[in-house]
Amino acid sequence: MSIIDQALAFETAKMSNMSTSDRVAASREAKRLILAINETYKKTKESNLMDLMKRLTAKKKKIEKRLLGRPSI
Repeated sequence: MSIIDQALAFETAKMSNMSTSDRVAASREAKRLILAINETYKKTKESNLMDLMKRLTAKKKKIEKRLLGRPSI
């Protein structure tokens, strides 16, 4: 399975009812996919790869926001 196929599968995966350890694993997987796609993007400069990285980054930020929780005052 190529990196792009893995990224598309990750993007469409459901992220509800995840435990904290699942969220950490998903965040790390997103980071791995983004960095791998970035290496390909550096060589080819394809705009669809950049769009895919942006979508994965947005999903990663949502996961990390949930991990951090609400700030206490």
